[in-house]
Amino acid sequence: MLIASRGMASQTLELSTYLEAKISASGGDEDSAVKFAETGSVISVGDGIARVYGLSNVQAGEMVVFACGLRGMALNLEEDNVGVVIFGDDRDILEGDTVKRTGAIVDVPVGEELLGRVVDGIGQPIDGGASLDACARSRAEVKAPGIIPRESVSEPMLTGLKAVDALIPIGLGQRELIIGDRQTGKTAIAIDTIINQKTKANPLACIYVGVGQKRSTIAQLVGQLDEKGAMGNCIVVAATASDSAPLQFLAPYTGAAMGEFFRDNGKHAVIFYDDLSKQAVAYRQMSLLLRRPPGREAYPGDVFYLHSRLLERAAKMHRSLGGGSLTALPVIETQAGDVSAYIPTNVISITDGQIFLESELFYQGQRPAISVGLSVSRVGAAAQYKATKAVAGTMKLELAQYREVAAFAKFGSDLDPATQQQLNRGVRLYELLKQGQYEPYEPEEVVASLFVGVKGYCDRIDVEHVQAFETAFLAHMKSTHSKVLKEIVDSGYVLTESAEKQLHAIAEEFTTGYTP
Repeated sequence: MLIASRGMASQTLELSTYLEAKISASGGDEDSAVKFAETGSVISVGDGIARVYGLSNVQAGEMVVFACGLRGMALNLEEDNVGVVIFGDDRDILEGDTVKRTGAIVDVPVGEELLGRVVDGIGQPIDGGASLDACARSRAEVKAPGIIPRESVSEPMLTGLKAVDALIPIGLGQRELIIGDRQTGKTAIAIDTIINQKTKANPLACIYVGVGQKRSTIAQLVGQLDEKGAMGNCIVVAATASDSAPLQFLAPYTGAAMGEFFRDNGKHAVIFYDDLSKQAVAYRQMSLLLRRPPGREAYPGDVFYLHSRLLERAAKMHRSLGGGSLTALPVIETQAGDVSAYIPTNVISITDGQIFLESELFYQGQRPAISVGLSVSRVGAAAQYKATKAVAGTMKLELAQYREVAAFAKFGSDLDPATQQQLNRGVRLYELLKQGQYEPYEPEEVVASLFVGVKGYCDRIDVEHVQAFETAFLAHMKSTHSKVLKEIVDSGYVLTESAEKQLHAIAEEFTTGYTP
């Protein structure tokens, strides 16, 4: 392999020398030097990578334009040639074609005009809508905010999912990883969070970045958001499986730049990277084709930096800078639940916690299939509403005790009453955490729903009827006791003594009279 690479390098060098001699012969040395500082000639092209002679003044990361109109980005600045990654199909580029500098580092359109639109990896519209040429533009890759411009996470980012908002709370400006095997409901969490925003007085701007997915999947997702009336507040950045590796590599940075527009203008945005495993694979492909040395699992040495510089752009800004925020929910797909692989461990170490989804729970009918024991939110508790914290505080402990006892219960049938009580309570709490897709809960509904479980009212209900009981109880609360729910909202989501007493009385009365 080493001999082959040396042979290729010497061929490139010979071709560069030959071109240099031809150019010098055709005109004055000074003219040709100036000309080839700004333009270049394609030496070789293939697999989305072009080797270009010339462009001696080109900057790293600069956008270049090929004769056929395709764009590319200069990544490898070598002694005798420039390695350019191509944003599109390289079949239209021929050896000897002219390549021009643009003088600009890769930039993308940003602004509120993008809400409701579907764009590709470099921000060009692919939904058949109006052009985005009039939009403001921002660099795709910018330095993340430092320590002083930031503020600690203190406001909740509501997903509408009971299991997340109660047990793994996420705050504005946090980075929370969604990790699990394929087909465990990772994208469903993202879609539900987007749909949950439409009922809010100040909805978050949502950016969904789809990397390496099928076009049909993206079309289906856009259709679902349209149907639920949530697309108007969302930007979809799609670099599909049929797009080139450079577009799949760039798409998350494009989405981050669009999210930063809202963050830096005092607004709140949330971005979903679905998924970063495929971005890492695209980056590995590009790096190997650019002949960069491979490391662990053949990923290049800077694959950690690929994700860290992206996720550090999510931040809660200081109030003196507008107090805006960008929350990131990256998705990582694992193979057979192996979280110790290279990319999963990297992203786990960068983020502020993870929501771990398990195939086994999914097939058992526990949906969302969140493993409460393995999932954690490292900074979200500071942002959780006090009312939610009051009911969910003991819940995590009870679920942990249930899992411990359930493991032993398999071996023996003679259990003492206290252990049997823990088993009964735990299985009902897990039933309460089940939730249908596209059915987000308001924070006060989460409080009321979990209250009946934690305070033991569900213990009197048969396990198979718990979900129906919860639905009926919430309907009863909304129709007959909406004042109690309003009291929780008006108090700033604090469970006051008066509200708690009323909830106890309502739950007692409803449970006593409930018949499945």
